[in-house]
Amino acid sequence: MRAMDVTELLDGLNPPQREAVASPLNHQLVLAGAGSGKTRVLVHRIAWLMQIEHISPSSIMAVTFTNKAAKEMRSRVEELTGISPKHLWIGTFHSLAHRLLRTHWKQANLSENFQVMDSDDQLRLIKRIVRGLNIDEEVYQPKQAQWYINAQKDEGLRPQHIQPFGDQWAQTMVTIYSAYEEACQRAGLVDFAELLFRAHELWLNNPSLLTQYQQRFRYILVDEFQDTNTIQYAWLRVLAGNAIPVMAVGDDDQSIYGWRGARIENIQQFSKDFAGAQEIKLEQNYRSTGNILKAANSVIDNNPTRLGKNLWTEGDQGEPIALYAAFNEQDEARFIVDQVESHFKNNDRTYQDMAVLYRSNAQSRVLEEAFIRAGLPYRIYGGQRFYERLEIKNAMAYLRLLQNRHDDASLERVINVPARAIGEKTVETLRQYAREHGTSLWQALEQAIRKDLLAARATTALQKFESLIDEMEVTCQSIELHEQVDHVIQTSGLIEHHMKEKGEKAQARIENLEELVNAAKTFDPDDIEAVDENGEPVDVEYASPLAAFLDQAALDAGDAQADEFEDSVQMMTLHSAKGLEFPVVFMAGLEEGLFPHKMSADDPNRLEEERRLCYVGITRAMEKLYICYAESRRMYGQENFASPSRFIREIPHDTIEEVRLKATVSKPVSQQFSVESAQEATGLKIGQQVWHAKFGEGTVLDMEGQGAQARVQVSFDFDGTKWLVAAYANLRPMDL
Repeated sequence: MRAMDVTELLDGLNPPQREAVASPLNHQLVLAGAGSGKTRVLVHRIAWLMQIEHISPSSIMAVTFTNKAAKEMRSRVEELTGISPKHLWIGTFHSLAHRLLRTHWKQANLSENFQVMDSDDQLRLIKRIVRGLNIDEEVYQPKQAQWYINAQKDEGLRPQHIQPFGDQWAQTMVTIYSAYEEACQRAGLVDFAELLFRAHELWLNNPSLLTQYQQRFRYILVDEFQDTNTIQYAWLRVLAGNAIPVMAVGDDDQSIYGWRGARIENIQQFSKDFAGAQEIKLEQNYRSTGNILKAANSVIDNNPTRLGKNLWTEGDQGEPIALYAAFNEQDEARFIVDQVESHFKNNDRTYQDMAVLYRSNAQSRVLEEAFIRAGLPYRIYGGQRFYERLEIKNAMAYLRLLQNRHDDASLERVINVPARAIGEKTVETLRQYAREHGTSLWQALEQAIRKDLLAARATTALQKFESLIDEMEVTCQSIELHEQVDHVIQTSGLIEHHMKEKGEKAQARIENLEELVNAAKTFDPDDIEAVDENGEPVDVEYASPLAAFLDQAALDAGDAQADEFEDSVQMMTLHSAKGLEFPVVFMAGLEEGLFPHKMSADDPNRLEEERRLCYVGITRAMEKLYICYAESRRMYGQENFASPSRFIREIPHDTIEEVRLKATVSKPVSQQFSVESAQEATGLKIGQQVWHAKFGEGTVLDMEGQGAQARVQVSFDFDGTKWLVAAYANLRPMDL
C-alpha cells in the first residue's frame, strides 16, 4: 500500500467532491450530475476509507452495474493506492451475490456445484417445461414466460406469493414458474435473477450469517443508484441494517430504465430509509459546454418529482445548438450525413468523434441507408444493423419464399415462426427426404403431404403452412409493394408473435417491422446500382418490384458495418448512449409521438422518464449538439405530419441556432411530377420563405396537385405545419 496523506487524496477535487470523499462515516446520498466526475469521487472515497479511516480493504463493498464499470473501478483504486484489487469486494450486484452463494451454498439451499444459466439456457429450459405441461406454446410463449419469471424475481416474489385472482393467463404463468422452480432446484441451476433473489433470502433465512457480514463490512458504496430494482434495494437495506454506512451515488435525472425494473423511487426515498443521510450535489460538469448544459438543465427542470440540481461549467459557452427542421426522414438523414462529412473534412474530427442518437431502433434504417450511399463508415453501438435484426430476417424470409419456394434457408427459418406445431423432428424428416431425392425442402414438404410420410398432426400443420404461403402469393400479385410487405407481416402472425414478448423489446420489434413497410413504400428499383464484371454500370431487369426490393435489401445487409476498432460514426438508441460522450452528437427524430414516444405521452411517470432520456441525450455532447426533427415522417406505411417535440420547446431560445431549410430538398421520384405540377400552378418552390396574413412567416415543405386543386404545406414559425389550398391562401414569397 502506498501511504497517502489528506492533502494528496483531496488534491484536484472541487469542493463538493472533497466533501463527499472526506465525509464522516455516515450515510451519504451523492447526486452526481452528468459529467461531474462521480467515478473519481468513488475511487477517492475508497482510498480515503483505507488510508485515513484505516478500514481494511476486505471490509469495503463497492457495487456497480456493469462488469466494465467494476473493472475500471478496481483498476483506478489499484492505480491510486497500490492495493491489489483482489482484496476488495468490488463488483456488480450479480457477481457479488454469486460470490456469496458459492461460499454459503448450503445455507442458500443450493447444491455445491450449482450452475449459472445464461438467458439462452434459461429459455431452452422453459420451453421444455411448457411442452412437458402440454401448454399451448403459441398462446403462452416461452419467451413471455421467461420475461414473467424474471420480473417476479426482480420484485422478490416466489410462485406461492402470487395471487392470479382468477386470471387464466396469470394462473398459467404461475404454473410454469412453479414447475420451472422445481426443475432448477432438481438440476442445480440458477438464472441471473435468481442470484440476487437467493442472496436476499440468504440474509433473511440466516440471521447469524447476516450478523457475521454486518460485522465484517464497515462501509458500502453503490454506483448508479438510480438504476436499482426492488430486489437489489431490498438486499442492500437488509445487509446494511442499522450497522453499515452506505454511500449511494447516482442521478435521478438519468433514471431511464423503468421499463426493465429500475425504480427511481429508490434514490428518491433513500434519505428516508437511511436516516440521517447527508446529501451532496455534484453539479460542476467537466464534459459539455455552457450552452449544452443550459439546454439540459432547462429540459429536465420540467420534471416535477426530481430531487433537483443544476449543472454548470467553468468552460466556454461554446457553439449554439443547431436545430434542423427536415422535410422528411430522408432529408434528416442526408443532413446528418452532410454534417458528418463537413466535420470530418473541415474540422479535424475523426468519425468516432461523432454519434447519432435516436429514440427508436427502427429509425436506424434510413440513417444506415444514407451512410451506406455516402460511403461513410458507421457502427451500430450495442445493437444490430436493421437488416440483421431477428424480426426483419423473419419477415424477409417470408417474402423470399413468395419469390422462390426453393429457398431452403428461408423456409427453415419461418416454417415454425410463429409456432404452428411443426417441430424439429418434422423438419429433420423433410431434410432427410430432400437429401435422398435431391429436392428442395419445399418439394420435400409437398411430397410429405401428398404421400402421407408423416403423422396426421404433422401433415395437417404442413398443409396449413403450404396454404399460408400460397395464399400470400395470390394476394400479393395484385397489390403494391409496400402493401405486399404489410400483408405478409400481418398474415404471417409476426406482429402477434412479437407482441407476446412484452416490454420495450417487443415494442422495438414491432416498430422495426413497421419500418420495413416504410422501406418498401419509398423503394425505387431505379436506385439499384449494378455493375458488370468490368465495373461498368448496367441496367438490371427484375421480374417484379418485390424481387428488386429483396435484391437491394441483400445488398444493404451485405454492406458490412465498420470493424470494432475502425474509425467510424457511432449510431445508437438513446438508452444505449448512457455513460458515453462524444465531441459531436446528433439527436434525430425529436417529434411528438416519436420522442416523447406515443406510448408515454399520456402517462405522467413515463413522460418524466422520456424527458430524462432527452436529458441523457443532450448531455452526451461535449462540444457540438445537433437536434433534428422531420416535418413529415413515414410511419406504418403512411406519411404522418408531426409537430416538433415538446422537449425542443423546453430548450431556451438563446441556446439554439436554427438551420434553415434549403430549396434543394428533393422528393422521391414517384412524387416528383405532382410537385412539379403544383410548383407550376403556384409559382412557389420547396424551401421557399413565404408570408401568410394570419399565420405569418413560414417555409414551404411540400406541395401537391394541379391547377386550382394545388395544395402547399407550410411550416409556420409560430403556428406549426399546415396544408393550405394555394388558390385561397394568398401566400406571398418573401424573397421577391
